Amino acid sequence: METVRECIEHHAAASPDRVFLIAPESGLTLSFRELKTAVDEVGAQLDRLGLGQGARVAFLLNNGYWTTRLFLGVMANNRVIVPLNAVAGNLQLVHVLDHSDSEVVFVAPEYRDKLAEIMAQIERPIRVIETTDETGPDWPSDATALASPPPPAPADTALLLYTSGSTGLPKGAVLSHRAVTSGGRNVVEGHQLTAQDRALCVLPVYHINGAMVTVSAPLYSGSSVVMPRRFSATDYWRLAAEYRCSWSSIVPTIIKYLLDRDALEPYDFGNDERLANFRFARSASAPLAAVTLEQWEQTFRLPMIETLGLTETAGTVASNPLPPAPRKPGSVGLPCGNEIIIVDGRGRECAPHVVGELIIRGSNLLDLYYKNPEATADAIRDGWFYSGDLGMKDEDGYIFLTGRSKELIIRGGENIAPREIDDVLYRHEAILEAAAVGVDDDNYGQEVVACVVLRDGYECSEDELKALCEAGVGGYKMPKTIYFFDDLPKGPSGKILRLKLPELIAKSTPKK
Repeated sequence: METVRECIEHHAAASPDRVFLIAPESGLTLSFRELKTAVDEVGAQLDRLGLGQGARVAFLLNNGYWTTRLFLGVMANNRVIVPLNAVAGNLQLVHVLDHSDSEVVFVAPEYRDKLAEIMAQIERPIRVIETTDETGPDWPSDATALASPPPPAPADTALLLYTSGSTGLPKGAVLSHRAVTSGGRNVVEGHQLTAQDRALCVLPVYHINGAMVTVSAPLYSGSSVVMPRRFSATDYWRLAAEYRCSWSSIVPTIIKYLLDRDALEPYDFGNDERLANFRFARSASAPLAAVTLEQWEQTFRLPMIETLGLTETAGTVASNPLPPAPRKPGSVGLPCGNEIIIVDGRGRECAPHVVGELIIRGSNLLDLYYKNPEATADAIRDGWFYSGDLGMKDEDGYIFLTGRSKELIIRGGENIAPREIDDVLYRHEAILEAAAVGVDDDNYGQEVVACVVLRDGYECSEDELKALCEAGVGGYKMPKTIYFFDDLPKGPSGKILRLKLPELIAKSTPKK
């Protein structure tokens, strides 16, 4: 199965009555037979809109029943879906909607005013279709029918997904049907998913983790997904229990929220038989501190599987194996459906424990960056994707990330990986979020500072955290200043946008 349509048609024929999607707020469900009917209906409406093969179709929606129908329906009918990040700033959204050449955008009523502000800055016409949770799209009645395009081939473009844009305007990753289905396959194989599994999807579908891990993987495996409109720490375990979910993909910020929630209102896991099916949770999209992983497994008595995935690779490229195979805290695991090697600045493979850049090869790679030949040529060389992630492999082949090449702090000529400072800060029980970063300095070129957010009800001082860092990483790497904020800038998956922190520091008065 190498296209989205092939996956849908295969399961609609093989297991038509098996449930694929559950939307808990409305109680609506889709079996695979109903999913096939739903995407055919979407295709007929896209034909009526006069959208030809490869036409870009955007959406500004929350997760849910209709979002999933549109997300899969557009791809299955050989058009290209362009998810818009609902929490992004207007500058980025104007760029994405215009740059992508989107002809239609589906919008939820709550984002109507936001979209109007965006559209006012785009000169070309784009058709807007309002989409509600109750009734779905308000398809226009003045549409003109067009002949249906052919079914998608594996090499046809399925998804145009823009990176989070931590360094300027986001780039659009062009992902084929082969890449999308390979991304789902990698999750299935890496986590040994079967048709009996059920995912709890609390990450937004407009991000690669939500889209590939908890939609494409169930679609590929013929299993099911429970998809609330958004994450709620209050509802997470209730939904997992009520719908007997077996796994979930989350990010470190959500993990911390769930741990905080449990500290306030502990959930009696041992006496809820409905959670017996819950096999594991997985962490991706941002580094997970070893102490946080330990807290999760002690609190919830469930394995946390660290993984690595990128927008440009349609999600998962590495994963720790499931128990009883060995997992290594702090590692994103072993290559999963991909080849991954660590190379030095000359492209030579590094020896174990030597830090270099991760380069990746596999059927799930992007084809190119949309309308950006320079970025494409820089990132894709001889079939390898140069990720910009720095890391090393140990003697067993497990991958350990040390940071991004653009995020390295160079103090007095010495390279400092911000993550090693983050990991020390996360050892303090008061820390909810932490990120070290380099700021300009006349004496050293860059100086190390850190930004933190405290957990509700906890306190600590700057001197206390500095002492912790000095003991953990030494005085040379200890942050000169630690800034306390109510929130840190994050991408759609909850990943802290480290390169935006100097701007935050310069424009804000920190709490100390």
